[in-house]
Amino acid sequence: MPDKNPDDSPGPVREQMLRYEKPAGLKRWGILALVAACLVAAAGIGLRWYQGLETREWTDDQAVPTVQVIRLAPPAKGGALNLPGDIQAYSNAPIHAQVSGYVKAWHVDIGAHVKKGQLLAELDTPDLDGQVQQGRADLTSAVSAQKLSAATAQRWNTLFAQGAVSRQDKDIKDADLDAKNAAVAAARANLYSLQAKVGFKRLVAPFDGIVTSRAVDVGALVTSGMSATPLFTVSDQTKLRIYVRVPQNYASAIRPGMKVTFTVPQYPGREFDAELAASAGAVDAASGTMLVQFVTPNPDGVLQPGGYAQISLPLPSGIHGVRIPATALMFRDQGMMVATVDDQNHVRLKVLNILRDLGQSVDATGVTRADRIIDNPADSLAEGDLVAVAQAK
Repeated sequence: MPDKNPDDSPGPVREQMLRYEKPAGLKRWGILALVAACLVAAAGIGLRWYQGLETREWTDDQAVPTVQVIRLAPPAKGGALNLPGDIQAYSNAPIHAQVSGYVKAWHVDIGAHVKKGQLLAELDTPDLDGQVQQGRADLTSAVSAQKLSAATAQRWNTLFAQGAVSRQDKDIKDADLDAKNAAVAAARANLYSLQAKVGFKRLVAPFDGIVTSRAVDVGALVTSGMSATPLFTVSDQTKLRIYVRVPQNYASAIRPGMKVTFTVPQYPGREFDAELAASAGAVDAASGTMLVQFVTPNPDGVLQPGGYAQISLPLPSGIHGVRIPATALMFRDQGMMVATVDDQNHVRLKVLNILRDLGQSVDATGVTRADRIIDNPADSLAEGDLVAVAQAK
């Protein structure tokens, strides 16, 4: 007998066969799955919260800029200050005529080496010669009158002793003798003055030196007094003076006995030595500088007075203030500034007073070597900003 198809079973039997029967433990597995889903969801939420916290912390860290600070070390040397100087002869004598006359002869020309007392030129002074002769005559006349007055006064004194003349007559003769004595003294003084002027007919060198100028020629008329152009100029060039005007900022660097070096255009690459001789000790109000004098030996005569010199003035350490690299400078409305970091890592802006600009660095005042200066500061830095210090070097 063939098998029956279940589909051919009666209705109630078929409905019973199609009814779903739940497997054992299904509820437990469902609870476990729900718990696992909750754990996965909680872990995802926690991970996202943790990532958000890290993002907030990173954002907060980025809001505080990190800066690099530098500490300024004191320079080993203060460097040198180059200033222009004027070279002058140690002794320089412009020679003018003390009497009027004509040039009779001149004996030396420019560049000549002369000794003290050596004859430079002679003058012909006919007017002075006449005055000398008249002075001698006046003295002779005064002496003759004085002798006569002395003899008369002596006779009247004798007569007064005998009671032959009055005292008044005697006093008149004595007074006349006094006047004649005074006239002799005046004539003698006048003659002495004229004879002294005769000595100025000879123009002589006042010291050993070199004739640096001559402005006379034979037959030229010269007048006494300080004319604009001297007849001769004699200079002692064995030593030279160098005058330098030092700015007031560096006046404190001038100290007794200091030595400097200098150069001159005619000897490029060659340095000469000089030593401080004197200082004005006062600042010129017009130029704001102090005049300083140096002395240099010149035995071989290679240096000439009247020339230009470039003086290298050594400066002590710290005279320029603090040397700051150009990378730390900030240009603000208040002027040149730097940003420093205080003990609480807050920014403090300080204005600088620039003393020297060296290109890659500047020497300035306004900060100290103890300040922590920010290198390469951002333009957005402002006073009081909180920063993080990365490294000090």
